Amino acid sequence: MTQLSQANLSRLQIEVPEYDRSTVRPAVVHFGVGGFHRAHQAIYLDAILSSGDLGWGIVGVGVMPADRAARDAAHAQDCLYTLVTTDPQGEQTAKVVGSIVDYLYAPDDPTKVVEVLASPSTLIVSLTITEGGYGVNDVTGRFEPSDELTLSDLASTEIPRSVLGLLTEGLRLRRERGIAPFTVVSCDNIQGNGHVARTALTTFAREKSADLADWIAAEVSFPCSMVDRITPVTTDETRQSLFNSYQVEDRWPVRSESYLQWVLEDNFPLGRPDLAAVGVQLVEDVEPYELMKLRLLNASHQAMSYLGILAGYNWVHDVCRDPDFVAFLSRYMHTEAIPTLRPVPGVDLDAYCNQLLARFGSEAVRDTLARQVVDASERLPKFLLPVLREQLDTGGAIDCCTLVLASWSLYLEAHTDADAPELVDRRKDDLLQAVLQESTNPGALLDFAPVFGELGTNERLRSNYVALRAQLLSQGARALLSTWAGSANQTR
Repeated sequence: MTQLSQANLSRLQIEVPEYDRSTVRPAVVHFGVGGFHRAHQAIYLDAILSSGDLGWGIVGVGVMPADRAARDAAHAQDCLYTLVTTDPQGEQTAKVVGSIVDYLYAPDDPTKVVEVLASPSTLIVSLTITEGGYGVNDVTGRFEPSDELTLSDLASTEIPRSVLGLLTEGLRLRRERGIAPFTVVSCDNIQGNGHVARTALTTFAREKSADLADWIAAEVSFPCSMVDRITPVTTDETRQSLFNSYQVEDRWPVRSESYLQWVLEDNFPLGRPDLAAVGVQLVEDVEPYELMKLRLLNASHQAMSYLGILAGYNWVHDVCRDPDFVAFLSRYMHTEAIPTLRPVPGVDLDAYCNQLLARFGSEAVRDTLARQVVDASERLPKFLLPVLREQLDTGGAIDCCTLVLASWSLYLEAHTDADAPELVDRRKDDLLQAVLQESTNPGALLDFAPVFGELGTNERLRSNYVALRAQLLSQGARALLSTWAGSANQTR
Protein backbone atom coordinates (compact mmCIF):
# COMPACT_ATOMS: atom_id res chain seq x y z
CA MET A 1 0.00 0.00 0.00
CA THR A 2 1.32 3.46 -0.97
CA GLN A 3 -0.29 6.66 0.28
CA LEU A 4 -0.38 9.19 -2.53
CA SER A 5 1.97 12.11 -1.84
CA GLN A 6 4.82 13.96 -3.51
CA ALA A 7 7.37 12.01 -1.47
CA ASN A 8 5.93 8.67 -2.55
CA LEU A 9 5.64 9.26 -6.31
CA SER A 10 8.77 7.22 -7.08
CA ARG A 11 7.21 4.19 -5.38
CA LEU A 12 4.15 4.09 -7.62
CA GLN A 13 3.79 1.73 -10.57
CA ILE A 14 1.67 4.13 -12.63
CA GLU A 15 2.45 7.26 -14.65
CA VAL A 16 3.41 10.21 -12.44
CA PRO A 17 4.41 13.84 -13.18
CA GLU A 18 7.97 14.03 -14.48
CA TYR A 19 8.20 17.82 -14.14
CA ASP A 20 9.51 19.43 -10.96
CA ARG A 21 6.33 20.53 -9.19
CA SER A 22 8.32 22.71 -6.79
CA THR A 23 9.15 25.03 -9.70
CA VAL A 24 5.62 25.26 -11.13
CA ARG A 25 4.28 28.83 -11.06
CA PRO A 26 0.51 29.15 -10.57
CA ALA A 27 -1.28 31.34 -13.11
CA VAL A 28 -4.77 29.81 -13.10
CA VAL A 29 -7.31 29.98 -10.28
CA HIS A 30 -10.15 27.50 -10.55
CA PHE A 31 -13.43 27.62 -8.61
CA GLY A 32 -15.23 24.29 -8.20
CA VAL A 33 -12.53 21.61 -8.07
CA GLY A 34 -14.85 18.65 -8.50
CA GLY A 35 -14.33 15.48 -10.44
CA PHE A 36 -15.06 17.06 -13.81
CA HIS A 37 -12.44 19.79 -13.51
CA ARG A 38 -9.86 17.24 -12.40
CA ALA A 39 -10.72 14.94 -15.32
CA HIS A 40 -10.78 17.77 -17.84
CA GLN A 41 -9.17 21.23 -17.58
CA ALA A 42 -6.56 20.09 -15.04
CA ILE A 43 -5.54 17.31 -17.45
CA TYR A 44 -4.87 19.76 -20.26
CA LEU A 45 -2.75 21.93 -17.95
CA ASP A 46 -0.93 18.85 -16.68
CA ALA A 47 0.03 18.20 -20.30
CA ILE A 48 1.22 21.81 -20.64
CA LEU A 49 3.43 21.40 -17.57
CA SER A 50 4.72 18.08 -18.92
CA SER A 51 5.75 19.85 -22.13
CA GLY A 52 8.14 22.00 -20.13
CA ASP A 53 6.09 25.18 -19.75
CA LEU A 54 5.93 25.40 -15.95
CA GLY A 55 4.13 28.73 -15.71
CA TRP A 56 0.58 27.38 -15.69
CA GLY A 57 -0.12 25.72 -12.36
CA ILE A 58 -3.61 25.77 -10.84
CA VAL A 59 -4.76 27.10 -7.48
CA GLY A 60 -8.04 25.38 -6.68
CA VAL A 61 -10.71 27.16 -4.64
CA GLY A 62 -13.74 25.71 -2.86
CA VAL A 63 -16.55 27.79 -1.38
CA MET A 64 -19.26 25.28 -0.45
CA PRO A 65 -19.50 23.22 2.77
CA ALA A 66 -19.07 20.05 0.71
CA ASP A 67 -15.67 21.36 -0.44
CA ARG A 68 -14.16 20.77 3.00
CA ALA A 69 -13.56 17.14 2.05
CA ALA A 70 -11.68 18.23 -1.07
CA ARG A 71 -9.59 20.62 1.02
CA ASP A 72 -8.66 17.91 3.49
CA ALA A 73 -7.82 15.40 0.76
CA ALA A 74 -5.81 17.91 -1.25
CA HIS A 75 -3.79 19.04 1.75
CA ALA A 76 -3.15 15.47 2.89
CA GLN A 77 -1.60 14.45 -0.45
CA ASP A 78 0.09 17.58 -1.78
CA CYS A 79 -2.82 18.34 -4.14
CA LEU A 80 -2.02 15.20 -6.14
CA TYR A 81 -4.74 12.82 -7.30
CA THR A 82 -5.12 9.83 -9.56
CA LEU A 83 -7.17 9.86 -12.75
CA VAL A 84 -8.38 6.51 -14.05
CA THR A 85 -9.78 6.53 -17.58
CA THR A 86 -11.60 3.71 -19.34
CA ASP A 87 -12.05 3.34 -23.08
CA PRO A 88 -15.20 1.86 -24.69
CA GLN A 89 -13.55 -1.60 -24.79
CA GLY A 90 -12.98 -1.47 -21.04
CA GLU A 91 -9.22 -0.89 -21.15
CA GLN A 92 -8.14 1.12 -18.11
CA THR A 93 -5.30 3.62 -17.70
CA ALA A 94 -4.21 5.39 -14.51
CA LYS A 95 -1.97 8.41 -13.97
CA VAL A 96 -1.18 10.83 -11.17
CA VAL A 97 -1.98 14.45 -12.02
CA GLY A 98 0.13 17.28 -10.61
CA SER A 99 -1.23 20.48 -12.17
CA ILE A 100 -3.10 21.61 -9.04
CA VAL A 101 -0.38 23.08 -6.83
CA ASP A 102 -2.51 24.61 -4.05
CA TYR A 103 -6.05 24.36 -2.71
CA LEU A 104 -7.80 27.14 -0.80
CA TYR A 105 -11.05 26.67 1.06
CA ALA A 106 -12.55 30.15 0.99
CA PRO A 107 -14.41 29.98 4.34
CA ASP A 108 -11.05 29.35 6.05
CA ASP A 109 -9.55 32.60 4.80
CA PRO A 110 -11.52 34.53 2.15
CA THR A 111 -8.99 37.36 2.25
CA LYS A 112 -6.28 34.97 1.07
CA VAL A 113 -8.45 33.94 -1.89
CA VAL A 114 -9.03 37.59 -2.79
CA GLU A 115 -5.30 38.32 -2.65
CA VAL A 116 -4.54 35.38 -4.95
CA LEU A 117 -7.14 36.72 -7.39
CA ALA A 118 -5.62 40.18 -7.15
CA SER A 119 -2.07 38.94 -7.70
CA PRO A 120 -0.45 39.94 -11.02
CA SER A 121 0.55 36.28 -11.44
CA THR A 122 -3.10 35.23 -11.82
CA LEU A 123 -3.88 35.41 -15.53
CA ILE A 124 -6.92 33.15 -15.89
CA VAL A 125 -9.82 32.30 -13.56
CA SER A 126 -11.89 29.30 -14.63
CA LEU A 127 -15.20 28.09 -13.25
CA THR A 128 -17.12 24.85 -12.85
CA ILE A 129 -19.73 26.07 -10.37
CA THR A 130 -22.69 24.12 -11.86
CA GLU A 131 -25.43 25.34 -14.16
CA GLY A 132 -27.24 27.03 -11.27
CA GLY A 133 -24.20 28.77 -9.84
CA TYR A 134 -24.54 31.91 -11.96
CA GLY A 135 -28.01 32.98 -10.87
CA VAL A 136 -29.04 34.00 -14.39
CA ASN A 137 -32.66 33.22 -15.27
CA ASP A 138 -32.87 30.91 -18.29
CA VAL A 139 -36.06 32.54 -19.54
CA THR A 140 -35.40 36.24 -18.97
CA GLY A 141 -31.60 36.28 -19.13
CA ARG A 142 -31.55 38.48 -16.03
CA PHE A 143 -29.42 38.03 -12.92
CA GLU A 144 -31.81 36.62 -10.30
CA PRO A 145 -29.67 34.79 -7.72
CA SER A 146 -31.28 32.58 -5.11
CA ASP A 147 -28.32 30.93 -3.38
CA GLU A 148 -27.59 31.97 0.18
CA LEU A 149 -23.94 32.93 -0.29
CA THR A 150 -24.56 35.29 -3.21
CA LEU A 151 -27.57 36.92 -1.57
CA SER A 152 -25.60 37.40 1.64
CA ASP A 153 -22.73 39.03 -0.25
CA LEU A 154 -25.08 41.35 -2.10
CA ALA A 155 -26.49 42.57 1.22
CA SER A 156 -23.14 42.84 3.02
CA THR A 157 -20.08 45.07 3.00
CA GLU A 158 -17.94 42.42 4.69
CA ILE A 159 -15.33 40.26 2.95
CA PRO A 160 -17.27 38.19 0.38
CA ARG A 161 -17.89 34.43 0.59
CA SER A 162 -19.54 33.61 -2.75
CA VAL A 163 -17.80 32.97 -6.07
CA LEU A 164 -19.19 36.15 -7.63
CA GLY A 165 -18.35 38.16 -4.53
CA LEU A 166 -14.77 36.91 -4.42
CA LEU A 167 -14.26 37.55 -8.14
CA THR A 168 -15.68 41.06 -7.83
CA GLU A 169 -13.44 41.90 -4.88
CA GLY A 170 -10.38 40.47 -6.61
CA LEU A 171 -11.08 42.57 -9.70
CA ARG A 172 -11.75 45.66 -7.56
CA LEU A 173 -8.30 45.34 -6.03
CA ARG A 174 -6.65 44.78 -9.42
CA ARG A 175 -8.29 47.94 -10.76
CA GLU A 176 -7.28 49.89 -7.64
CA ARG A 177 -3.68 48.66 -7.94
CA GLY A 178 -3.40 49.26 -11.68
CA ILE A 179 -3.22 45.54 -12.56
CA ALA A 180 -4.88 44.35 -15.77
CA PRO A 181 -7.86 42.02 -15.17
CA PHE A 182 -7.67 38.26 -15.48
CA THR A 183 -9.69 36.34 -18.08
CA VAL A 184 -12.79 34.53 -16.79
CA VAL A 185 -13.47 31.15 -18.43
CA SER A 186 -16.73 29.36 -17.63
CA CYS A 187 -16.50 25.62 -18.18
CA ASP A 188 -20.09 24.88 -17.18
CA ASN A 189 -22.72 23.33 -19.44
CA ILE A 190 -24.61 26.49 -20.32
CA GLN A 191 -25.39 27.92 -23.73
CA GLY A 192 -23.20 31.00 -24.13
CA ASN A 193 -21.47 30.27 -20.84
CA GLY A 194 -19.09 33.19 -21.27
CA HIS A 195 -21.98 35.58 -21.83
CA VAL A 196 -23.80 34.17 -18.81
CA ALA A 197 -20.70 34.59 -16.65
CA ARG A 198 -20.36 38.19 -17.88
CA THR A 199 -24.00 38.94 -17.03
CA ALA A 200 -23.69 37.42 -13.56
CA LEU A 201 -20.42 39.11 -12.64
CA THR A 202 -21.15 42.57 -14.03
CA THR A 203 -24.63 42.67 -12.50
CA PHE A 204 -23.30 41.55 -9.13
CA ALA A 205 -20.55 44.16 -9.31
CA ARG A 206 -23.03 46.88 -10.22
CA GLU A 207 -24.73 46.35 -6.88
CA LYS A 208 -21.41 47.30 -5.29
CA SER A 209 -20.08 49.95 -7.68
CA ALA A 210 -21.34 51.13 -11.06
CA ASP A 211 -17.84 52.27 -12.03
CA LEU A 212 -16.37 48.86 -11.20
CA ALA A 213 -19.11 47.11 -13.18
CA ASP A 214 -18.45 49.33 -16.20
CA TRP A 215 -14.71 48.56 -15.95
CA ILE A 216 -15.38 44.82 -15.78
CA ALA A 217 -17.74 45.00 -18.76
CA ALA A 218 -15.17 46.92 -20.80
CA GLU A 219 -11.94 45.22 -19.75
CA VAL A 220 -12.59 41.61 -18.69
CA SER A 221 -12.63 38.86 -21.31
CA PHE A 222 -15.20 36.08 -20.95
CA PRO A 223 -14.48 33.51 -23.69
CA CYS A 224 -17.13 30.86 -24.22
CA SER A 225 -16.18 27.20 -24.08
CA MET A 226 -17.56 23.73 -24.69
CA VAL A 227 -16.31 20.91 -22.49
CA ASP A 228 -16.94 17.20 -22.77
CA ARG A 229 -15.92 14.19 -20.72
CA ILE A 230 -18.31 11.86 -18.90
CA THR A 231 -17.13 11.80 -15.29
CA PRO A 232 -19.08 9.80 -12.69
CA VAL A 233 -19.10 10.85 -9.05
CA THR A 234 -16.18 9.49 -7.03
CA THR A 235 -17.31 6.92 -4.46
CA ASP A 236 -15.70 4.59 -1.93
CA GLU A 237 -15.93 1.95 -4.67
CA THR A 238 -13.76 4.21 -6.88
CA ARG A 239 -11.13 4.45 -4.15
CA GLN A 240 -11.19 0.73 -3.44
CA SER A 241 -10.97 -0.17 -7.11
CA LEU A 242 -7.92 2.08 -7.48
CA PHE A 243 -6.28 0.43 -4.51
CA ASN A 244 -7.09 -3.07 -5.75
CA SER A 245 -5.73 -2.39 -9.24
CA TYR A 246 -2.71 -0.21 -8.52
CA GLN A 247 -2.09 -0.37 -4.73
CA VAL A 248 -2.49 3.39 -4.47
CA GLU A 249 -4.25 4.86 -1.46
CA ASP A 250 -5.87 8.04 -2.74
CA ARG A 251 -8.54 10.02 -0.91
CA TRP A 252 -9.26 12.13 -3.99
CA PRO A 253 -9.26 9.98 -7.15
CA VAL A 254 -11.44 10.57 -10.17
CA ARG A 255 -12.65 8.18 -12.85
CA SER A 256 -13.80 9.11 -16.35
CA GLU A 257 -14.23 7.87 -19.87
CA SER A 258 -11.26 8.13 -22.23
CA TYR A 259 -13.03 10.60 -24.55
CA LEU A 260 -11.94 14.21 -24.01
CA GLN A 261 -12.85 17.46 -25.78
CA TRP A 262 -12.49 21.19 -25.12
CA VAL A 263 -13.53 23.83 -27.65
CA LEU A 264 -12.55 27.34 -26.56
CA GLU A 265 -12.78 30.88 -27.92
CA ASP A 266 -9.28 32.28 -28.27
CA ASN A 267 -9.62 35.53 -26.31
CA PHE A 268 -6.98 35.81 -23.58
CA PRO A 269 -5.61 39.37 -23.30
CA LEU A 270 -3.01 38.44 -20.64
CA GLY A 271 -1.88 35.34 -22.51
CA ARG A 272 -2.48 31.61 -22.28
CA PRO A 273 -0.52 28.40 -22.59
CA ASP A 274 -0.22 26.64 -25.94
CA LEU A 275 -3.51 24.84 -25.50
CA ALA A 276 -3.74 23.81 -29.14
CA ALA A 277 -0.55 21.77 -28.71
CA VAL A 278 -2.32 19.58 -26.13
CA GLY A 279 -5.54 19.08 -28.06
CA VAL A 280 -7.78 22.06 -27.26
CA GLN A 281 -9.75 23.35 -30.27
CA LEU A 282 -9.26 27.14 -30.33
CA VAL A 283 -11.98 28.77 -32.42
CA GLU A 284 -13.57 32.16 -33.10
CA ASP A 285 -17.12 30.92 -32.47
CA VAL A 286 -17.89 28.15 -29.98
CA GLU A 287 -21.67 28.26 -30.38
CA PRO A 288 -22.12 25.53 -33.04
CA TYR A 289 -20.07 23.07 -30.96
CA GLU A 290 -21.74 24.20 -27.76
CA LEU A 291 -25.28 23.69 -29.09
CA MET A 292 -24.31 20.29 -30.48
CA LYS A 293 -23.04 19.10 -27.13
CA LEU A 294 -25.78 20.63 -24.96
CA ARG A 295 -28.66 19.48 -27.15
CA LEU A 296 -27.32 16.05 -28.07
CA LEU A 297 -25.20 14.83 -25.15
CA ASN A 298 -26.53 16.76 -22.14
CA ALA A 299 -30.15 16.72 -23.25
CA SER A 300 -29.88 12.98 -23.98
CA HIS A 301 -28.76 12.46 -20.39
CA GLN A 302 -32.02 14.07 -19.33
CA ALA A 303 -33.99 12.19 -21.95
CA MET A 304 -32.81 8.78 -20.76
CA SER A 305 -32.73 9.36 -17.02
CA TYR A 306 -36.33 9.88 -15.86
CA LEU A 307 -37.69 7.27 -18.24
CA GLY A 308 -34.86 4.94 -17.26
CA ILE A 309 -35.54 5.34 -13.55
CA LEU A 310 -39.26 4.79 -14.12
CA ALA A 311 -38.34 1.61 -16.00
CA GLY A 312 -36.29 0.38 -13.03
CA TYR A 313 -32.79 1.10 -14.33
CA ASN A 314 -29.94 2.56 -12.26
CA TRP A 315 -27.00 2.58 -14.67
CA VAL A 316 -26.55 4.60 -17.85
CA HIS A 317 -24.99 1.67 -19.70
CA ASP A 318 -27.99 -0.58 -18.95
CA VAL A 319 -30.42 1.97 -20.36
CA CYS A 320 -28.26 2.46 -23.42
CA ARG A 321 -28.08 -1.26 -24.15
CA ASP A 322 -31.88 -1.55 -24.19
CA PRO A 323 -32.88 -1.40 -27.89
CA ASP A 324 -36.09 0.48 -27.15
CA PHE A 325 -34.26 3.18 -25.21
CA VAL A 326 -31.58 3.42 -27.90
CA ALA A 327 -34.31 3.85 -30.51
CA PHE A 328 -35.91 6.58 -28.41
CA LEU A 329 -32.63 8.47 -27.94
CA SER A 330 -31.84 8.19 -31.63
CA ARG A 331 -35.31 9.48 -32.48
CA TYR A 332 -34.85 12.44 -30.14
CA MET A 333 -31.45 13.28 -31.59
CA HIS A 334 -32.41 13.08 -35.25
CA THR A 335 -35.99 14.37 -35.32
CA GLU A 336 -35.93 17.02 -32.60
CA ALA A 337 -32.39 18.07 -31.61
CA ILE A 338 -30.45 18.10 -34.89
CA PRO A 339 -33.04 20.29 -36.69
CA THR A 340 -32.26 23.05 -34.17
CA LEU A 341 -28.49 22.98 -34.74
CA ARG A 342 -26.26 25.07 -36.96
CA PRO A 343 -23.63 23.36 -39.13
CA VAL A 344 -20.72 22.32 -36.95
CA PRO A 345 -17.35 22.74 -38.70
CA GLY A 346 -15.58 19.44 -39.14
CA VAL A 347 -18.32 17.35 -37.49
CA ASP A 348 -20.57 14.69 -39.07
CA LEU A 349 -23.63 14.87 -36.80
CA ASP A 350 -24.83 11.35 -37.61
CA ALA A 351 -21.43 9.97 -36.68
CA TYR A 352 -21.39 12.13 -33.54
CA CYS A 353 -24.77 10.69 -32.46
CA ASN A 354 -23.55 7.14 -33.02
CA GLN A 355 -20.43 7.93 -31.00
CA LEU A 356 -22.58 9.30 -28.17
CA LEU A 357 -24.67 6.14 -28.02
CA ALA A 358 -21.49 4.05 -27.89
CA ARG A 359 -20.11 6.21 -25.07
CA PHE A 360 -23.36 5.99 -23.14
CA GLY A 361 -23.35 2.22 -23.51
CA SER A 362 -19.88 1.71 -22.00
CA GLU A 363 -20.28 -0.39 -18.87
CA ALA A 364 -16.73 0.38 -17.80
CA VAL A 365 -17.54 4.05 -17.16
CA ARG A 366 -20.23 3.04 -14.63
CA ASP A 367 -22.17 6.28 -14.72
CA THR A 368 -25.45 6.46 -12.83
CA LEU A 369 -28.83 7.88 -13.77
CA ALA A 370 -28.97 9.37 -10.27
CA ARG A 371 -26.03 11.67 -11.07
CA GLN A 372 -27.78 12.98 -14.15
CA VAL A 373 -31.03 13.98 -12.42
CA VAL A 374 -29.47 16.19 -9.73
CA ASP A 375 -30.87 19.75 -9.96
CA ALA A 376 -33.09 18.86 -12.90
CA SER A 377 -34.86 22.21 -12.62
CA GLU A 378 -31.55 23.83 -13.64
CA ARG A 379 -30.54 21.27 -16.26
CA LEU A 380 -33.76 20.82 -18.23
CA PRO A 381 -34.12 24.56 -19.05
CA LYS A 382 -30.54 24.68 -20.32
CA PHE A 383 -30.39 21.42 -22.26
CA LEU A 384 -33.84 20.24 -23.36
CA LEU A 385 -36.22 23.21 -23.28
CA PRO A 386 -34.32 25.23 -25.91
CA VAL A 387 -34.85 22.34 -28.33
CA LEU A 388 -38.53 22.21 -27.43
CA ARG A 389 -38.97 25.96 -27.89
CA GLU A 390 -37.38 25.96 -31.34
CA GLN A 391 -39.40 22.97 -32.45
CA LEU A 392 -42.61 24.62 -31.30
CA ASP A 393 -41.64 27.82 -33.12
CA THR A 394 -41.00 25.97 -36.39
CA GLY A 395 -43.81 23.41 -36.11
CA GLY A 396 -41.33 20.54 -35.72
CA ALA A 397 -41.65 17.29 -33.80
CA ILE A 398 -41.95 17.56 -30.00
CA ASP A 399 -43.04 14.08 -28.86
CA CYS A 400 -39.66 13.05 -27.42
CA CYS A 401 -39.13 16.29 -25.51
CA THR A 402 -42.66 16.17 -24.17
CA LEU A 403 -42.29 12.57 -23.06
CA VAL A 404 -39.18 13.54 -21.10
CA LEU A 405 -41.16 16.24 -19.28
CA ALA A 406 -43.98 13.80 -18.57
CA SER A 407 -41.51 11.27 -17.18
CA TRP A 408 -39.90 13.99 -15.03
CA SER A 409 -43.34 14.76 -13.64
CA LEU A 410 -43.89 11.13 -12.60
CA TYR A 411 -40.37 10.97 -11.19
CA LEU A 412 -41.19 14.02 -9.05
CA GLU A 413 -44.53 12.56 -8.04
CA ALA A 414 -42.79 9.45 -6.70
CA HIS A 415 -40.86 11.75 -4.34
CA THR A 416 -44.05 13.06 -2.73
CA ASP A 417 -44.46 9.81 -0.80
CA ALA A 418 -43.43 10.10 2.84
CA ASP A 419 -40.96 7.23 2.59
CA ALA A 420 -39.42 8.34 -0.73
CA PRO A 421 -35.73 9.33 -0.82
CA GLU A 422 -35.01 13.03 -0.74
CA LEU A 423 -35.24 14.85 -4.06
CA VAL A 424 -31.91 16.49 -4.91
CA ASP A 425 -32.98 19.80 -6.39
CA ARG A 426 -32.63 23.33 -5.05
CA ARG A 427 -36.29 23.96 -5.96
CA LYS A 428 -37.53 20.67 -4.51
CA ASP A 429 -40.27 22.02 -2.23
CA ASP A 430 -41.89 24.14 -4.94
CA LEU A 431 -41.57 21.36 -7.52
CA LEU A 432 -43.26 18.81 -5.29
CA GLN A 433 -46.09 21.24 -4.55
CA ALA A 434 -46.54 21.83 -8.29
CA VAL A 435 -46.63 18.15 -9.21
CA LEU A 436 -49.16 17.37 -6.45
CA GLN A 437 -51.66 19.48 -8.39
CA GLU A 438 -51.48 17.27 -11.49
CA SER A 439 -54.34 15.03 -10.34
CA THR A 440 -56.82 17.94 -10.28
CA ASN A 441 -55.15 20.21 -12.81
CA PRO A 442 -53.51 18.18 -15.60
CA GLY A 443 -50.42 19.97 -16.84
CA ALA A 444 -49.88 21.81 -13.55
CA LEU A 445 -46.12 21.24 -13.61
CA LEU A 446 -45.89 23.24 -16.84
CA ASP A 447 -47.18 26.25 -14.91
CA PHE A 448 -44.01 26.30 -12.78
CA ALA A 449 -42.58 29.55 -14.15
CA PRO A 450 -39.01 29.30 -12.76
CA VAL A 451 -38.49 26.34 -15.10
CA PHE A 452 -40.92 26.87 -17.97
CA GLY A 453 -41.60 30.61 -18.09
CA GLU A 454 -44.38 31.14 -20.65
CA LEU A 455 -43.62 27.87 -22.43
CA GLY A 456 -46.20 26.00 -20.37
CA THR A 457 -49.04 28.03 -21.87
CA ASN A 458 -48.42 26.60 -25.34
CA GLU A 459 -51.53 24.58 -26.16
CA ARG A 460 -49.76 22.11 -28.43
CA LEU A 461 -47.21 21.30 -25.74
CA ARG A 462 -49.82 21.14 -22.98
CA SER A 463 -52.17 18.75 -24.75
CA ASN A 464 -49.27 16.53 -25.82
CA TYR A 465 -47.87 16.50 -22.28
CA VAL A 466 -51.21 15.56 -20.70
CA ALA A 467 -51.74 12.75 -23.20
CA LEU A 468 -48.24 11.30 -22.83
CA ARG A 469 -48.33 11.54 -19.04
CA ALA A 470 -51.58 9.56 -19.07
CA GLN A 471 -50.00 6.95 -21.35
CA LEU A 472 -47.00 6.64 -19.04
CA LEU A 473 -49.30 6.12 -16.08
CA SER A 474 -51.38 3.48 -17.84
CA GLN A 475 -48.65 1.63 -19.77
CA GLY A 476 -45.39 2.28 -17.91
CA ALA A 477 -42.14 3.51 -19.43
CA ARG A 478 -40.96 0.16 -20.82
CA ALA A 479 -44.21 -0.67 -22.60
CA LEU A 480 -44.62 2.82 -24.01
CA LEU A 481 -41.12 2.93 -25.45
CA SER A 482 -41.56 -0.56 -26.84
CA THR A 483 -44.67 0.66 -28.64
CA TRP A 484 -42.77 3.67 -30.00
CA ALA A 485 -39.92 1.46 -31.20
CA GLY A 486 -42.36 -0.91 -32.87
CA SER A 487 -44.11 1.95 -34.65
CA ALA A 488 -40.79 3.25 -35.91
CA ASN A 489 -39.85 -0.17 -37.29
CA GLN A 490 -43.17 -0.46 -39.13
CA THR A 491 -42.64 2.85 -40.91
CA ARG A 492 -39.17 2.02 -42.22
